[in-house]
Amino acid sequence: MDKITFKKLQFYAYHGVFSSENELGQRFHCNVTLHLSLEKAGKQDDLEFTCNTPDVVRTITNVVKGKQFKLIEAIAETIADELLKCFPLVESLEVELIKPNPPIDVIFDGLSVTITRNRK
Repeated sequence: MDKITFKKLQFYAYHGVFSSENELGQRFHCNVTLHLSLEKAGKQDDLEFTCNTPDVVRTITNVVKGKQFKLIEAIAETIADELLKCFPLVESLEVELIKPNPPIDVIFDGLSVTITRNRK
């Protein structure tokens, strides 16, 4: 299966369990890989046979910026649901949501969740 990968999309948003996260906000990063056949798009040089990448980024952005979530797991799940709904050529996908500076009293490079979903 072929793939299209979006690497380190960056957002500033107001997600989290703690009220300070909801008030002050923080950075989030997102990596998304879409699995679909790109053969027709490559041979025919036609957007009809692939995913319009600005539309994919817009869909991801609308999820991250459109609603406040407590858990990054919920953000990742909603991104996956929306992408599968909006892009019928996508057979499966992976979403990694990264919180680079969670409010934890330890120095580390952040935390992330990664989910894989398939078209049902």
